[in-house]
Amino acid sequence: MVVKLDVSGVGMTSQRTRNRLTDRLREQGIVNEAVLQVMASTPRHLFVDEALAHRAYEDTALPIGNSQTISQPYIVARMTELLLQDVPPTSVLEVGTGSGYQTAILAQLMDQVFTVERISALLDRALGRFRQLGLHQIKSKYDDGHLGWAEKGPFDAIIVTASPREVPAALLAQLRAGGRLIIPVGDAETQTLTLVTRGEDGFETTLVEPVRFVPLLGGKL
Repeated sequence: MVVKLDVSGVGMTSQRTRNRLTDRLREQGIVNEAVLQVMASTPRHLFVDEALAHRAYEDTALPIGNSQTISQPYIVARMTELLLQDVPPTSVLEVGTGSGYQTAILAQLMDQVFTVERISALLDRALGRFRQLGLHQIKSKYDDGHLGWAEKGPFDAIIVTASPREVPAALLAQLRAGGRLIIPVGDAETQTLTLVTRGEDGFETTLVEPVRFVPLLGGKL
């Protein structure tokens, strides 16, 4: 399932610019064509400040205010691809809405996206972007991401866009049997993108690759 965005009036950049981005993603090993298609059609420039819009299709993280960043496109594509391998999920929990870019990518590939953000200003701006793009299947919550969203679980997949020192127990508890959790784990110096799969008898952990994310903090702002 790939949802077509309503991009009327959003000032889309040239197809050539967006194709260059997906060409780079392919060169870096992204092979899921549905993910590449959605990355090519999503207007990333809407998710950054206007002053940085000219850099939106570079393969780099960019600041979005409140000491947060929009993730590098490769990392967005890689985490999404990991969630989709084997049995594609229909419901996903995202911890850390941020700019809403990763959320928008997920919402075009899955039936239900639940997203939690602790910084109200970021969440408000993200919700405006979702409305602008017609992404009405996204449900959001203003809360501490460590807690997940228990009343909406269990989830087929959980994706975390900030790094805790260890995987929060509440998130493991909200993962359905057979479900997958993608999360960067570590401290400010060393983080590893980690895949946790819930089996019938416990959790299996796979270390994917080194990454660098902002820390997963508690509380609400």
